[in-house]
Amino acid sequence: MTPSGILESALYVDDLDKAEAFYRDVMGLEVLTRLEKRHVFFRCGDGVLLLFDPSQTVKPPAPDARLPVPPHGTTGNGHVCFRGTADEIERWKAHLGKHGVEIEADFEWPQGGRSIYFRDPAGNSLEIAEPRIWGL
Repeated sequence: MTPSGILESALYVDDLDKAEAFYRDVMGLEVLTRLEKRHVFFRCGDGVLLLFDPSQTVKPPAPDARLPVPPHGTTGNGHVCFRGTADEIERWKAHLGKHGVEIEADFEWPQGGRSIYFRDPAGNSLEIAEPRIWGL
């Protein structure tokens, strides 16, 4: 058995309001749902990006919880890579610059394909890359 793909990816943030504004207004993602002080979820292509406050998700669900999601979370910065074409990456660089987002790295991979790296307000490492960096 092999999964057919990744449905959702999670990052952990210390300020949901700042993170929501960044991913909605800068990254252009559609908010799917928000639970105050716990999480905000976004549609991203055919997947979902989950942003959690780790201080809340480490708590076990209440015994009568409608959705008994087990505790989870992490500390430190995470990483997510968004898919983009070469032209889109160039446009992203300009767009991010207009929003004051610093590009930390911009390079061509030895096997082909380009990546740019930058940070969200929580310090998570974000990347936009051509799928061919993975032979896709």
